[in-house]
Amino acid sequence: MRNWSTMTAVPAKHTLHSGIFHPVLREWQSPNIEITVNNLMYPIFVSDEENAKDPINSMPGVYRYGINQLEKMLQPLVAKGLQSVLLFGVSQHLEKDEIGSNADSTRNPVVQAVPLLREKFPNLVIACDVCLCAYTNHGHCGILNNDGSINNASSIQRIADVAVSYAKAGAQIVAPSDMMDGRISAIKHGLAVAGFSNKVAVLSYAVKFASGLYGPFRDASQSAPKFGDRKCYQLPPGSNGLAARAAARDVAEGADMLMVKPGLPYLDVVRHTKDAHPEYPIFVYQVSGEYAMLYHGAQNGAINLENVLNEILLSMRRAGADCIITYFTPLILDWLQPKSKL
Repeated sequence: MRNWSTMTAVPAKHTLHSGIFHPVLREWQSPNIEITVNNLMYPIFVSDEENAKDPINSMPGVYRYGINQLEKMLQPLVAKGLQSVLLFGVSQHLEKDEIGSNADSTRNPVVQAVPLLREKFPNLVIACDVCLCAYTNHGHCGILNNDGSINNASSIQRIADVAVSYAKAGAQIVAPSDMMDGRISAIKHGLAVAGFSNKVAVLSYAVKFASGLYGPFRDASQSAPKFGDRKCYQLPPGSNGLAARAAARDVAEGADMLMVKPGLPYLDVVRHTKDAHPEYPIFVYQVSGEYAMLYHGAQNGAINLENVLNEILLSMRRAGADCIITYFTPLILDWLQPKSKL
């Protein structure tokens, strides 16, 4: 395992090329208040079962896809303007261990899917979530000490290894969601050593709260912790100060883009983060629990989904979001299609 934590000579926050090497990334640097295809990123669960299309009970309409199903699923979405995706690996058959060895092995579904998607959809921006929780036997986002606490130094080295592996597979964006201290610096250094400084952007889950809205996602990714919780490394819901410090830390370490997660309960934090760092694209993750609430509310007749979802998306844009990561992306793409005048 290499040590990626050494800082480069040029201050990381002054490295610009990794944020503008692709036309879609350049668009994120030029925000407006509309909802367009450029403001959407589609999160996809990629299963290690090649032919799978498994429905997720807690997220109706969302599936785990095997790599042999991805092209068929994505083709119509790309035709409607989809520009970016965020991939999450799901380990249904791969062995899990203390360090998440299969997070970047050749058997990893994301490692296998990225080259395929780059070939089939050359203009699609591919982001890969970088974390260990789906591949560790304890379900936590880093490597643990014997007493069950996080070994931060070992964790960020391992996470940087995974990020570099995804870059080598062809990812244009790596998105660390682990919330370890120092992981942006470690990843940026690892990418530089591997020759990807101007070819791969880092989208940091900079402001990720320990939220109760992640339950359906953990069902989908099979990544729930086996003991304890993640409150020692994800942010407390009321922590404005820690949110500001987390974003500032990741900016100083060289993140190209920043994320606030979840979305709707934290729009004040989105606004504060954008105001503090207006020169950085801000992403908002409309998480699985938000999706499920809106879906079931609409199914039960409590809300009109199109009206309410449009209102929420505009509120996210108004708060400062340049891109919204949402499971509703296929539906929104349909709404954004030009209407026939006949």
